[in-house]
Amino acid sequence: MNKIFIFIFFIFAFSVNAGEKKTTFNEELFNKAQSEGKVVIVSSWVKYCSSCASQMKVLNKAKNEFDNIEYFAFDVTNKEISKLFNVQYQTTLLIFKDNKEVYRSIGETNKDLIYEAIKSSI
Repeated sequence: MNKIFIFIFFIFAFSVNAGEKKTTFNEELFNKAQSEGKVVIVSSWVKYCSSCASQMKVLNKAKNEFDNIEYFAFDVTNKEISKLFNVQYQTTLLIFKDNKEVYRSIGETNKDLIYEAIKSSI
C-alpha cells in the first residue's frame, strides 16, 4: 500500500512540474525585444523535467525583479526553435544582449548563479 502512495506522489509531483511549462517563444517578439535593446533570456525544457521546472521558477521570478529583460521558453523537442538556437538539451539557458548571445549554460538551476549571469548581461 505504501508503494502505491509513493508512486502516486511521484506521478503527481512530475505532473505539477510539467504543467508549469509552456512554449512562450515567438520569433517576432524575440526580434522586437532585441531591437528595443532589452536583454533577452531564452530557456529550453522538456515534459517531466524537474530541473527545467526549477530553472523556470527562477527565471519567472527574475523577469519580475529585473528591468528591461524579456523571457521566453520553449520545448526542446520543437526542432525549428532548437535549430534556431543550436540547442540540443533541456534546461539550456541563453542570454542575449545587443543581438548577440552573451551567456549559455546547460542544467543551471541555482538562483544566485542565474541572477549573476543576468546582472552581468544588463
